[in-house]
Amino acid sequence: MRYLDQSDIIKIGNNWGDLISVIEDTVIAEKKGDFAQPIKPYLRFNDLTNRIIAMPAFVGGKTDMAGIKWIASFPNNIYSNIPRANSVTVLNNSKTGEVESIINTVEVSKIRTSAVSGLLLDKYLKSFNGKAKVLIIGFGPIGQTHYNMLRNHFSDKLEKVEIFDLRKIEYSNLDAKDCFIEDWQSAFGQADVVITTTVAKERYINLMPKENCLLLNVSLRDYKTEMFEYVKENIIVDNWEEINRENTDIENYYLNSGLQEQDVVTIYDALQDGYFKQGRYFFNPMGMAIFDIAIATYFYNKAKKENVGKEL
Repeated sequence: MRYLDQSDIIKIGNNWGDLISVIEDTVIAEKKGDFAQPIKPYLRFNDLTNRIIAMPAFVGGKTDMAGIKWIASFPNNIYSNIPRANSVTVLNNSKTGEVESIINTVEVSKIRTSAVSGLLLDKYLKSFNGKAKVLIIGFGPIGQTHYNMLRNHFSDKLEKVEIFDLRKIEYSNLDAKDCFIEDWQSAFGQADVVITTTVAKERYINLMPKENCLLLNVSLRDYKTEMFEYVKENIIVDNWEEINRENTDIENYYLNSGLQEQDVVTIYDALQDGYFKQGRYFFNPMGMAIFDIAIATYFYNKAKKENVGKEL
């Protein structure tokens, strides 16, 4: 059994092209039915803004691995200089059930989240004329990993990246073209791509997006009810049963705006040639365990090949 921690994942590094391909392969495996993924339970106690989520899955295809991610999200940790999210991922051999690896870091979760966004962004930018203006709202660990993905994999397709966070963030790896801004409102209507990666307690976005844009709603609870009229034509989700709960924007639109499952498309649908044309596209990824297991398996295989981590 191979044990990996944060330093091991960082040592292996992020090849975003490979990581995005892993996500795409997993989407195809899901479409073929070569997977198993029960609805993930949320464990809540004491302060109900906190949650610990169990995410078991099996992924066939090129991954051929089972496992589980156990991830805690305590939003107020950031005020005590403790990471909001903490997680461990266990990989089991799909034939014998033996534990192949334990990955004790939230790093793979951040990478998975960003790689899923990267897959949608890759398809969108292939249909985009010119270079895109990107706005990131929320620049904690998930926002920073998205930025790393943007500049390391899509830099030639970007005009600039503007970043807003309520807190003053010290970040030394900003590209010369990019900048922090004082308010998100001034940039929102001009952005070709908006990425929300916040821990907002209340919905706050109520402005009209650009006529043609991609809204990557990673934090899931940022768009007010009235935004439905702007985004209702092209809503993409990873899994309807998962996303339509836990006070997400999608659940809000289901309860208050009449959104139904037949009104949305899946990631697989969005990957098809010709899907991205003109209009506003609103992507809501609840986070699927199959993607976590696939990305964790990718790093496990790289670790074996490069002799990274501890063999126990």
